[in-house]
Amino acid sequence: MDITRYAIENKVVTLVALAAVLFAGGQAYLNLPRAEDPGFEIRVARVITPFPGASPQRVEQLVTDKLEQRIQEIPEVDNIVSTSRTNVSIVTVELKEDVQELQPVFDRLRRKVEQVEPDLPQGVVSTVDDEFGDVFGTLLTLTAEGFSYRELEEIAEQVRSELLKIKDVAKVEIIGAQPERVFVEYDNARLAELGLSTGQLQNILQTSNIIIPGGAVETGAESITLEPSGAYETVEAIRRTVITLPGTGDVVFLGDIADVDRGYVDPRDEEIRITGREGLVLAISMRDGGDIIALGDQVLSTIDRLEQRYPIGVSFGVQSFQPGVVERSVGDFTSSVLQAIVIVILSMLIFLGLRTGLVVATLIPMAMMATLMMMDIFTIGLDQISLAALIIALGLLVDNAIVMSEAILVGMEEGKSAKQAAIASARELRVPLLISSLTTAAAFLPIYLAESTVGEYTAPLAQVITITLLSSWLLAITMIPLLCVLFLRVKKSRRAAQENGAQENAEPTAEGQTNAEGQEYDSRFYRRYRAFLTALLKRPAWTLVGAYGLLLVALWGFGFVEQIFFPEKREVLFTGELNLPYGTSFEQTQAVVVDIEDFMRAELTPDREGEPGLDNWTFFVGTGAPRFNLGYSPEQGRSNYAALIANTTSFDVQSDVMRRLRTYMDRRHPGLDAKIKPLSSGPATANPIEVRLYGDDATVLFRLVDQVKEQLSAIDGTTNISDNWGQFTKKLRVEIDEVRARRAGVSNQDIAVSLQTALSGVEATQFREAAEIIPITLRSGERVRESISRIESINVYAQVSGRNVPLGQVADIRLAFEPSQILRRDRSLAVTVRSGLDPAVGRTAFDIADELVPW
Repeated sequence: MDITRYAIENKVVTLVALAAVLFAGGQAYLNLPRAEDPGFEIRVARVITPFPGASPQRVEQLVTDKLEQRIQEIPEVDNIVSTSRTNVSIVTVELKEDVQELQPVFDRLRRKVEQVEPDLPQGVVSTVDDEFGDVFGTLLTLTAEGFSYRELEEIAEQVRSELLKIKDVAKVEIIGAQPERVFVEYDNARLAELGLSTGQLQNILQTSNIIIPGGAVETGAESITLEPSGAYETVEAIRRTVITLPGTGDVVFLGDIADVDRGYVDPRDEEIRITGREGLVLAISMRDGGDIIALGDQVLSTIDRLEQRYPIGVSFGVQSFQPGVVERSVGDFTSSVLQAIVIVILSMLIFLGLRTGLVVATLIPMAMMATLMMMDIFTIGLDQISLAALIIALGLLVDNAIVMSEAILVGMEEGKSAKQAAIASARELRVPLLISSLTTAAAFLPIYLAESTVGEYTAPLAQVITITLLSSWLLAITMIPLLCVLFLRVKKSRRAAQENGAQENAEPTAEGQTNAEGQEYDSRFYRRYRAFLTALLKRPAWTLVGAYGLLLVALWGFGFVEQIFFPEKREVLFTGELNLPYGTSFEQTQAVVVDIEDFMRAELTPDREGEPGLDNWTFFVGTGAPRFNLGYSPEQGRSNYAALIANTTSFDVQSDVMRRLRTYMDRRHPGLDAKIKPLSSGPATANPIEVRLYGDDATVLFRLVDQVKEQLSAIDGTTNISDNWGQFTKKLRVEIDEVRARRAGVSNQDIAVSLQTALSGVEATQFREAAEIIPITLRSGERVRESISRIESINVYAQVSGRNVPLGQVADIRLAFEPSQILRRDRSLAVTVRSGLDPAVGRTAFDIADELVPW
């Protein structure tokens, strides 16, 4: 069937179909899911295994290696990257790029981990985090001046419940909440005087705090349940726990021999600081296929409503708001489309005339509407990649309409009727135009076919451009011929001359034009242009040489173009990662952050509203920030780490604010490794330059690492050169003297339990309050952990004899150094030397690599 003839002869059907496409495209534009980035799978899971008290070497040998051996059996696994630190093992499992169904693989990963757990040290349990790739596009901050931390958390829980009622919200996480504890703090000397041990206290608490059903009484018509008391329901009930003293039979209350108080984990391991004040962050993720702009409107309206509910002092803020970014992107696209239509219409009106220009210009909105309709069918959302594809396609899709309308116009000038000219032109051009459109689309095909995260991320670019060009082609052979038939007209004088055969009988002029058809081309510009073309055609060999020469010059010039696949985003938000030397306490990291905040408030924050500078910020001290953007990769929390998310008043001042912040950190805190950088588009990259070295001998490996660092430092443009292992850290080894310990009647277990109780505390049982479960921690009231010199004075309780013996009598304390962490990749030691780029020099990672790789 000749589709062009059908479209012209059934113009009512064609116009109705075009109206339907226009309506469907408009509906699709309103309903398409919107996001900042195209959705792609982050094929990563983490296996986190706490191992309290163990050194990195013991964590590696007893936990990490066993997990890696079993995980390696999964065929879909691409890489296994592990970090063995003091107290914890983190195994990152990266799946192959061609894995599409992730959940079955993650389920197998869980089963593999469960199979390993019997071989792990007693009490060590692993957790599989398969939601590592979740993106929390909206970060809300919550502060409450004059409220206790517990009241702040209660408000956060209420807000979380309200936000979860929003249709497009998938998950809301509260970040920065401090785990509560009920501390039972005892005095060693007092317990020794009473003949009690920590083990006895722990046993008494466990047996007193029980929930056991008492059965039921059957009375014939009724069954009445018996519920015996016993479970702790208040902190006062814990204080009233009855303790029987050994030997005497006397009883005392727990509160008489120990302090029982409710509080938070001490020492703290994380804190959220919001523009200088403590607070919490609520991270909101969107469900698959949701509309992020609608989600943003609903979140803001919910927050506005909740602000009216809470008293003065409770403040909500927005630290990261992806819906606003997406709304601006969609607005920019709409503006670009309107500008393109105006530009094309003006260009067509100038060069093609009023009627032809309007006919060609109609293709742009129709092609866009058809593309949006097809995007809705193929579930391609509106994001920065698909919007970029639509903008790129604006300059390509009008070609088909111009070629078709010009061909029809020429046919009509040759004496054919409008219908004949339209059908003949479409029959002649539909295959060449189709091949041309497919050839252009094929230029973007390598991006779509790339088997990598980058390929998956940029796939909508090729998809949308292909859809747009094919829609343009289909409209060019249906709608454009119909509009040409309806609206195009040929000048009567030329048409009459053609009908009278003037063109066949006319003699060529000196310029090669015919008098009948070529008068409008008899100008100085066209005469020179014709002379230039004639000269080229007379010298075909030189013409081809010149064309290839221009191609070579273009390829040579391309080497001077800055090579960066994903540019930095033009947003007011920037991020920071602060790494102090490994072994730095949380309190010291917190003090550094507070000092930096003082500088930010005094030097970077504007005094008056409307002035340029820093607007707001959030520090995540001791913990990583959530993945609020696909271009951001969160870090696992640790005591020497802090993450920063900050907003400037405008993008124009961002680079200056970051530069001043870097300068202050380098000058004030020389031991701080700080990375302050804007957000980048595309998948996350940890560092612009990384060199990874593998080996089994750590000594040889670090000798090579030093050589790479030295070479990198000699290259202009590098900065913040470091490796991911960090410095060696101090530790205290408690070397037990077996002879002295046996003489004193204490065992190795007595020493270990006494140390843990005195320094960290042990969980005795749990306190339940409504739906909340709070551990009851038994620990020494003496703050021996705050002074190294007092460690030897810790009393070790002998379970057998009931005597207390100072630790210094049965063990020696030795200072030792160990790696702060042990990193492996695919079961080999792996050290990554990393470097940042100095913005003042302005070189790219490609420039650095060109110098480094040959060496």
